[in-house]
Amino acid sequence: MRPLMRGTPLVVALLAQLALPPQASLAAQQFPTRPPAALPLEAAPFPPFVEFELGNGLRVVLVPSEKQPVLSFRISVLGGSLYDPAGKSGAADLVAGLLTKGTVARNAEQFAEAIERVGGSISASAGPDFLSVNAAVLAADRELAFDLVSEALLRPTFPTSEIELLRTQTLSALEFARSQPGAIAGRIFAQAVYGDHPYGRRADAASVRAITRDDLLEFHRQRARPTQALLVMAGAIDSTEAHRLAERAFGAWSGRGPSPPPARPAPQRARTEIVLVHRPGSVQSNIIIGNTTWMPTDIRGYALTVANQVLGAAADSRLFQDLREVRGWTYGAYSSVARARGIGTFTATAEVRTEVTDSAVVEMLAHLRRMGNEPVPPEEFSRHLETLVGQFPLEVETAAQVAGQVATARLLGLATDYVQTYRQRLAAVTREQLMATARAGMRADAALVVVVGDGTELRARLEAIAPVTMVDVDGRALSTEAVAAASTTLQFDASRLEARSDSFTVFVQGQPFGFQVSELQRTADGWEFREQSSLGPVIQQRTTVRFDAALTMTSTRQEGRFQGNDLFLEVRYTDGRASGEGVTPGAGQMQSVQYRDVAVPPGTVDDNLLVALLPFVPWQPDASISVSVLATGKGTVERRTFRVLGEEVVTTPLGAFAAFRVSYEGGEAPGTYWIESSGQHRILKFGPTGVPLEFVRER
Repeated sequence: MRPLMRGTPLVVALLAQLALPPQASLAAQQFPTRPPAALPLEAAPFPPFVEFELGNGLRVVLVPSEKQPVLSFRISVLGGSLYDPAGKSGAADLVAGLLTKGTVARNAEQFAEAIERVGGSISASAGPDFLSVNAAVLAADRELAFDLVSEALLRPTFPTSEIELLRTQTLSALEFARSQPGAIAGRIFAQAVYGDHPYGRRADAASVRAITRDDLLEFHRQRARPTQALLVMAGAIDSTEAHRLAERAFGAWSGRGPSPPPARPAPQRARTEIVLVHRPGSVQSNIIIGNTTWMPTDIRGYALTVANQVLGAAADSRLFQDLREVRGWTYGAYSSVARARGIGTFTATAEVRTEVTDSAVVEMLAHLRRMGNEPVPPEEFSRHLETLVGQFPLEVETAAQVAGQVATARLLGLATDYVQTYRQRLAAVTREQLMATARAGMRADAALVVVVGDGTELRARLEAIAPVTMVDVDGRALSTEAVAAASTTLQFDASRLEARSDSFTVFVQGQPFGFQVSELQRTADGWEFREQSSLGPVIQQRTTVRFDAALTMTSTRQEGRFQGNDLFLEVRYTDGRASGEGVTPGAGQMQSVQYRDVAVPPGTVDDNLLVALLPFVPWQPDASISVSVLATGKGTVERRTFRVLGEEVVTTPLGAFAAFRVSYEGGEAPGTYWIESSGQHRILKFGPTGVPLEFVRER
């Protein structure tokens, strides 16, 4: 068959009538240039909700759906972090984490096996206001799921072994969060924006260590009560079966919990204020700008949702487009609205380079101010409003999504038809309402600004914007003098150095995995530090650092293998400058390293040498020591900070020792060191934060 020829008479005639070139006409027919007109907006297609209450006061909401043979349900009680005992923040989270770790009928392994055998899932979590247990199963396995959730919520046993395991995991997570700028910013923002309101409390190591098993039992006894609970079911189940399952699983549950605490106002600012969290050595800043908003039932919530979409909810919003696409200051800038049973919050966030931090704060505040002072152009307003209205059906596609949406709405005290009418209420927001609501909710001229970064670089520049309060990563006030003192180069008498050797066993998840041995010895013209590490098949590495009697670096050499790849690095120091080249592990792959004539300020040490120098530092309680280092794998001069967090007894194969617990901050792998608090200040053990890896001294 002969192929169709371009320009056949009929096609040419038709195109001539349209007065368009052939290719343009075809493109126009295949790809419309205008979107089709929007269909009339209809209510979300939910089936009628079924609501009832058991004799013990448990409220139940059912959203039946036969689209898929699955069932999701959530039962929630008034038992969030708002109700943590004084001085024991984190209790609600521990209770939630332990509900599935042992019941009167099953231990943790048996509980997990029972739900996994049917391909379902059960989880528990605690938020600011509520503690919830969620389940999702095939409809045929609903009885098992209800039995398990009933066991978890009503008859947990809180085994001591599971408490201590979860406590250890929680402390590790807190320590890791303490090293993450984003987590630090969020914690300090909550404390500052809420003041002494319970929503501002956050768990820390001291509060988690203070929680006892009796505290957990009492918390559960008071809070797991049917009169303060809500059960929401969604999926393939009818009202008769829902009644039967709810009564069978929870009908015998009894008791009336204490009333919620009275509402307390959050602090209000009369002007913009900046809290600068000093994180020595940071090369970028994490910024949060925000304010408290209002109760979740406030009708302005719809307009604020639209305002947030315009400002920073997505990649096509104003903050992202300006700070990233136009100015190139960040990988992303966003905003969000958080609701709680009490006062909620609005926040705008960005991570930027240190040198543009003040400019980014100014621009972000300007965007907030513009939202409240200038009407959003019609086309921009329509685009973002249609996005919100159009994406909502995707958020209620599954039974689990429906259960989550309905449960959240009811727990926050929203209207009974909130989920069904959500899109219509959004669509009814006007440009004038958006502007008025943004002005009331974002309050650019009385905002709280939290910046996590290097205070020595940022304080003066931020003070030109608004009053600045400087704190450390734990929220303790810092004076300019204290920061300046802590930011000086490491100073100690090099004559105190002495030859020594150290040996550590490397453990991964408590199992021996390798070793690290090192030796510091005197040479004819100074000192030489040698270290050899072996971590199973992952890494084998040898490092040699040479320096003179005045602690001036002369050379570094590394060689070995990383995940089967050869690695090496050679660095030369000459007249206060460093040059290096090699191949080292990077982000998931090996990477070439090459730099020339990097200026190395006096007192700067090779980062590989830090571990050898720590025993010679004058350690004392509350010490904070900042060190200038050359990050040899990058060729950049950076700052590392060692901070004494407290004293405790550490047990090693050599015995039990009193030790300083010292945080290490500023590098790619923040961690913790335990350093002998008397005698030779030997390193007893150390490890990176958030990783089950530990180096323990054996001689």
